[in-house]
Amino acid sequence: MTAERKLRVAVLVGGDSAEREVSLRTGEQVMAALSVARYDAFVVDALALRGIDGAQALWERRPDVVFIALHGPHGEDGSVQGLLDLLGLPYTGSGVLASALAMDKAMCKRVLRGEGIPTPWSLAVTSVPECPEELPVPLVAKPNAQGSSFGMSIIHAHREVAAAVDLALQFDSVCLLEEFITGTEITVSVLGNGDAVALPVIEIIPKAEFYDFDSKYQAGGSTHIIPARISDAAAAKAREYALRCHSALGCRGMSRTDMIVNGDDAVVLEVNTIPGMTPTSLLPDAARAAGISFSEVLDRLIASALAGHTTDN
Repeated sequence: MTAERKLRVAVLVGGDSAEREVSLRTGEQVMAALSVARYDAFVVDALALRGIDGAQALWERRPDVVFIALHGPHGEDGSVQGLLDLLGLPYTGSGVLASALAMDKAMCKRVLRGEGIPTPWSLAVTSVPECPEELPVPLVAKPNAQGSSFGMSIIHAHREVAAAVDLALQFDSVCLLEEFITGTEITVSVLGNGDAVALPVIEIIPKAEFYDFDSKYQAGGSTHIIPARISDAAAAKAREYALRCHSALGCRGMSRTDMIVNGDDAVVLEVNTIPGMTPTSLLPDAARAAGISFSEVLDRLIASALAGHTTDN
């Protein structure tokens, strides 16, 4: 009787986005938690995939599945997903379309609003508006297709618009100006494909004015409260919205939807298709609260990747 063959897992990290360091940390956590009894895992820096030779090198290593631990452009926006589709390699997380839609915040809002899911008022701009005094303040200015709050700022007065837009445009060609909504900041992670389930609601209390990069990734940068201190009605609505966002965008494997709650109402801020997996990240925290270990989360994502690949092909 022969032992069952280990699955070869390529953990894809790094890349060329502003979130490279976050990706490397996520990759370290994934490698440490993958079962050595079940997987033969190895790390691949996405920078090595540039050009035909890089893609061929990955193909020649013949992974059974690619675990995408990338964040930001070229990792979370459908680019690498398209490459892996062409190579015929299964991968964790969402496909090309869902990844691209979630990454493009303005387009994501259009899809969600079409599904009757509430999102803040917003305006996408490519330069400083000619009449900033006509904008409703306070506002949030952020790059349209970035993550981890790079280039993000809160506009309290009209005189701050130009500087905030210019900062956001250093990270992307489009700046999204969005209504600043006060309330309880929460997030809901989802695991699964067609059988997706919403994990416990997490309340986020950042030490800074908003949930910026340091709040997300520095130890002590924010406090996560599980379950969130919101009404049962608001919690139920938040889980419903997270599942509806997951379905509306066509997400696969996992997603995390960030929201603001006021009373029993929730408003969706954005959807993340590759949530962070560092020691301070939200999805692993929510999974632990549901009795799911980090290793089991990884097992589920790999199983979802293989199942999705079989379905798609």
